[in-house]
Amino acid sequence: MRPKTRRRLGSVAASIAALVALAFLLFPLYAVVVASFETNSQLFGASTYSFFPSVWTLSNYTTVLSQQGGHVLSSLIIGLGTTVLTLAVAVPAAHALARYRFRVTALLVGSLLIAQILPSIVIANSLFLVYHRLGLLNSYLGLIIADASYAVPFSILVLRAFMLGLPGDVIAAARVDGATEMQAFYRIVLPMSRSAIITVALFAFLNGWGDFIFALTLLNGNTFQPVTLSIYTYLGEFSQNWGEAMALAVFAVLPAAMLLIAAQRYIAAGLTVGSVKG
Repeated sequence: MRPKTRRRLGSVAASIAALVALAFLLFPLYAVVVASFETNSQLFGASTYSFFPSVWTLSNYTTVLSQQGGHVLSSLIIGLGTTVLTLAVAVPAAHALARYRFRVTALLVGSLLIAQILPSIVIANSLFLVYHRLGLLNSYLGLIIADASYAVPFSILVLRAFMLGLPGDVIAAARVDGATEMQAFYRIVLPMSRSAIITVALFAFLNGWGDFIFALTLLNGNTFQPVTLSIYTYLGEFSQNWGEAMALAVFAVLPAAMLLIAAQRYIAAGLTVGSVKG
């Protein structure tokens, strides 16, 4: 067999394998979308699974929009707040750890790695005791701080790794030209790190948008609920409407999917470091 033919067959086989893997990965999402257009009787009345509903209904979506719209708004507020707080802490911290060599730098980076290892339920239980004394339970601020505390260590590690690859000559040239440290940071470092910043911002938003453990631990449900907690409580002990729950799950997935699609090229660009022209 010719090498060109072998390469072509290998490419075809790899494409088929990728499509099969993609089908397996996306099937749960497909099942959720299909179920959102069915009633409970359709979901549990049939003896075999149907890939396409015999009768499509939009009643689940109309009910969810009228009853659960506030929960989607709450998740949006939490996601945006988590993103802002994470960037405000992670970007300058990553720049300091990348540009300056402190004696405790290795200790700080190791501590960030340990913070990533800790399960979120452990952090949530610890924060519950602290929040109880500070009066931050059942508040947007408390939940945003909790979600940011889990997103900040990862964001610092990603940004620091990116900023370590930035050319120091550009920053040094800006300092020679009279720029202060803050001016060099805002005018040189931030623009060059745009792709990495967008990447960690997306991660922080998704962390706040999709949080469940912190919301379940720090909220009692009497003030507000994010969409993830709403899906959990939507299926109560005496009322289980899976069709409406699946419609609400679709609303929970849509913003994350749209953000991932919109920021795809920035995430890809964030894997490389900008070059310097001589």
